[in-house]
Amino acid sequence: MNDSNTKWRSMKAEVPDEMAGRRLDQILAELFPDFSRSRLQQWVKEGQILVDGRQLRPRDKLFGGEQIVVEAELSAQTSHAPEPIPLDIVHEDEALLVINKPAGLVVHPAAGNWQGTLLNALLHHAPQLEQVPRAGIVHRLDKETTGLLVVAKTLEAQTALVEQLQARSFTREYDAIIHGVLTGGGSVNVPIGRHPSDRKRMAVVRSGKQAVTHYRLVKRFRAHSQIRVQLETGRTHQIRVHMAHLRHPLVGDPVYGGRLRIPPACSEAFAAVLRGFTRQALHAARLGLQHPGTGEYIEWQRPMPADMQALLAALEQDLSEHDE
Repeated sequence: MNDSNTKWRSMKAEVPDEMAGRRLDQILAELFPDFSRSRLQQWVKEGQILVDGRQLRPRDKLFGGEQIVVEAELSAQTSHAPEPIPLDIVHEDEALLVINKPAGLVVHPAAGNWQGTLLNALLHHAPQLEQVPRAGIVHRLDKETTGLLVVAKTLEAQTALVEQLQARSFTREYDAIIHGVLTGGGSVNVPIGRHPSDRKRMAVVRSGKQAVTHYRLVKRFRAHSQIRVQLETGRTHQIRVHMAHLRHPLVGDPVYGGRLRIPPACSEAFAAVLRGFTRQALHAARLGLQHPGTGEYIEWQRPMPADMQALLAALEQDLSEHDE
């Protein structure tokens, strides 16, 4: 296989017998998950992917056992522009880049956020990421969620990290502050999918994908709790949806938090802190994985950002003012 920084990619694979009867484009999408289906289809049409030495059509069905050879030109994988956006880099080597993401930074361009994203910043910091699908981004954090996020700097690293994510072998722990007083920890195992009437929201729905969240109590306050959450799966808005499902939404969550809850008999200063906290109180505090180059398990931790620490201090003060 050529070096990841060259313009050509050589790959080979044998079609497993269990894929017999499936379309070539479907098989390619599974055998080469680093590339989009549209890109693979284009390579097939251009003759850059051969099956047993022959050029086929994307819709042709295979029998199993065929040899697939890819000799494809790696033009830019993204059309997004590099932007000199500061990054809080926790770790960087030839394979990985670990970022401590601030609140307000969108991870990937989308409608309404085509510029000023983490992807734009990554392309400026490491221009070679233009050759890696999604600029090496393998998992995301919501715009207003802070904390640790890993980026793959090569195709090989991206493949390895995606496999770990699919095998649920990543360690991902979050700090969160929720409404209500918990008596202990627990797990939530209910499926998450698109909200049936609001496509911008996620919801617990029977037809959704399996989602598993584990949480433990760190500290109880008068009307709130601090928890540590560990993800087993990685669905969109998973922690936010699951905690709202338990009727303990995250403090400040503008989508799933419901109406503002001000505890009775609290000081005006504490009420002002709650009113002023307008993002979900969620921080990706710990990230662990197997390094795709060395095979060594490695992990990173970062403390909560200043706004969450200030919120905890206000909760402590409110608790002390009402201790009997």
